[in-house]
Amino acid sequence: MSNDQKHPKADVKIQRFPKAFVWAHAINGIAFFALYITALPMYTEFFDWLYPVFGGPAMARLLHRIFAVAFITPTFILLIFSPKFFIKWMKELVTWKKRDLQFFGEFVKELFGFKFKHVRQTFFNAGEKINSILQIFCAILVIASGFTMWFPEYFPRALVQWGYLLHNIGFGLGIAVIVGHVYLSVVHKHSRPGYSGVVTGKVPAWWAKGHYADWYDEEAKKGNFPDLDDPKHKKGA
Repeated sequence: MSNDQKHPKADVKIQRFPKAFVWAHAINGIAFFALYITALPMYTEFFDWLYPVFGGPAMARLLHRIFAVAFITPTFILLIFSPKFFIKWMKELVTWKKRDLQFFGEFVKELFGFKFKHVRQTFFNAGEKINSILQIFCAILVIASGFTMWFPEYFPRALVQWGYLLHNIGFGLGIAVIVGHVYLSVVHKHSRPGYSGVVTGKVPAWWAKGHYADWYDEEAKKGNFPDLDDPKHKKGA
């Protein structure tokens, strides 16, 4: 099957993510955006016009803390409702092989519009692994520094001061990672069909087969996914 060539009889959608991930992903995205918006007037007077929108400075700080708690919940949602997926995700992030390095060479070609080929990948491709690692790093940085800022009486003064700096770095890097993530998953034409995965948990079978061949073939052998290599799925069958 050629790059992103839709299979004539592969309109069926397959389950890629569990419902717990769909909810966790949505809460994580909404909470991060809300944290960013509610923090803006706290960092610069340029955004003081937002205070009336939030009901004043005190309410803006309260909302920021409420969304901070929400930002922590996605990890627990996965651990409680889909522990197998969480463990699988963590294992994928620490498993790197030659094909993962080969992925980046083809990814650069794809990004700039050159002819490329899909490198066989497992459940997560190498780019998604990097994205996850960076987002986890940013989340840890934001959450840890946020605790020192929220409860300064329990931490040394120097640590609290460093917390403000690290909080800004974590958010700044996190925004950059998210912008790239949104572009590659929603805007980029080759990845766009898979966006439904984070909304419904399901993606087109032909798209999954092309982007995650090793994972797809493994599930097809188990009978979980349609075998797109079977003659009955071929054009004209």
